[in-house]
Amino acid sequence: QVQVVESGGGLVQAGTSLRLSCVVSGRTDVGYAMAWFRQALGKEREFVSVITYGGLSTSYADSVKGRFTISRDNSKNTVYLQMNSLKPEDTAIYYCAAGAMPVETEQDYPFWGQGTQVTVSS
Repeated sequence: QVQVVESGGGLVQAGTSLRLSCVVSGRTDVGYAMAWFRQALGKEREFVSVITYGGLSTSYADSVKGRFTISRDNSKNTVYLQMNSLKPEDTAIYYCAAGAMPVETEQDYPFWGQGTQVTVSS
């Protein structure tokens, strides 16, 4: 089995930074792509960012490009999402997911974390 656990969420002021972490346990010998999704209250879950297993290729949603950076440390089985210049519209539950391919569709990720709340105040 595979377990995915996010952490690092919290309440912050607009314009500040926050770093989320996601630890994967279980079948960590498999080369999973890792992605971040988020879901704001009353809205559907949306893609945020994805990174390949080797960490050399990344992709970002237009809404976060230039502000967020995804990275990973495979020796620690951990993926990170560095969020800078946070805006109130970034407020959402952020989910980490693992899958076979670095795609942007949530249906293709079989393993998910429980989510961590990020709230950005004005």
